Amino acid sequence: MTMNAQLHAEVLMPLTPAYIEQACADDFPVIADIYNEYILQGDTTMEEDLFDADRIHRWVSGFHDRERLFALKNQAHMVIGWGVIKRFSDRAGYRTTCETSVYLTKSECGKGYGTFLKKYILEICKQMGYHHLVARVLASNKASIAYNIRLGYEIAGIQKEVGIKNGQWEDVVLMQYIVK
Repeated sequence: MTMNAQLHAEVLMPLTPAYIEQACADDFPVIADIYNEYILQGDTTMEEDLFDADRIHRWVSGFHDRERLFALKNQAHMVIGWGVIKRFSDRAGYRTTCETSVYLTKSECGKGYGTFLKKYILEICKQMGYHHLVARVLASNKASIAYNIRLGYEIAGIQKEVGIKNGQWEDVVLMQYIVK
């Protein structure tokens, strides 16, 4: 049984069958489009510049050997979401800490895909030897905070007025998950 197949058996399946694989260049245009949905929405990420496939490619090309970009695909093999494991810092003392993020195309939200993808990422983090996982969420994004709490993250603190989005100061909720 492949690692993906084994994890599918262990992780809550969404309502419609889907699978996860490491993202490749063919996935980058749709990954960029999905991220751009959130950038344009304006209340989920501090990013303001839109992405394209080349920008995703440059980002992934700079990954450390313990960073991963995953594509979530439906039965038709179409990318419907993506998730990432990023190093928290390049300082050696943080080698067991990473940041995780998950994004779904808006039309697929609320169907269990985000939980499926995040649980997969949690398991991969454990296999990679990460101990402390971080999620940074805009304080106004109550749904994402609740989602991460349901998955075992806890609020570690709030960074007040850490950035500006749409001309307004934004607070960011720092969330943590300790791998057991």
